[in-house]
Amino acid sequence: MRIGRNVFIVTQTGPEVMPITDDVQLPTYEELDVQEINISHPVMKASAMHFGKYCDKVSKEFMLCRIEERDPRKCIPEGKAVTSCGLDFYRQVKQNCRNELEKLSKCMEWTDYDLKFWYCRKEQGLYDQCMSEKMGIDRPPFGYFTQVRVHDTARPQPSPTAPEFKDRTIGLPEDFPVEESKYGWRHWWFF
Repeated sequence: MRIGRNVFIVTQTGPEVMPITDDVQLPTYEELDVQEINISHPVMKASAMHFGKYCDKVSKEFMLCRIEERDPRKCIPEGKAVTSCGLDFYRQVKQNCRNELEKLSKCMEWTDYDLKFWYCRKEQGLYDQCMSEKMGIDRPPFGYFTQVRVHDTARPQPSPTAPEFKDRTIGLPEDFPVEESKYGWRHWWFF
């Protein structure tokens, strides 16, 4: 999109802000075009644990790319791989465990506005059993996705983009005059 020579569009891309000018090449719509996963929120939440375990390596590769590159344009192929993995997962679920997933998602949708599992433990057990028997995917244990797990990648590590400044300021000298705060200590609510 062309805005003008001196106009900046600021987009959030992680911990830093990226200004966009005429010099920045944005991907075309053809590069970004991919088939979407067209399912509802209750179905996605009901199958999230198995989906996360099925696409674990591909998702980690995408997130590693996003963190290391700090530029989402460089991670488009990895993002497409995650979407492709999701499409493959839901196609297999549709062939093998569609009825069980539909029962679980409808139960979650109609019993609680927040889509909680605890009202639908019977349906969840049937779905977990079907996924284990027909697709070979067991429900991961509690805390599985919060554990630290090492991810090996074949993608080369990018070079650091931020320049190293050798003459950076170390700090203020010890004899620097410090004035007393005008309105007192600002952390008064701690006491």
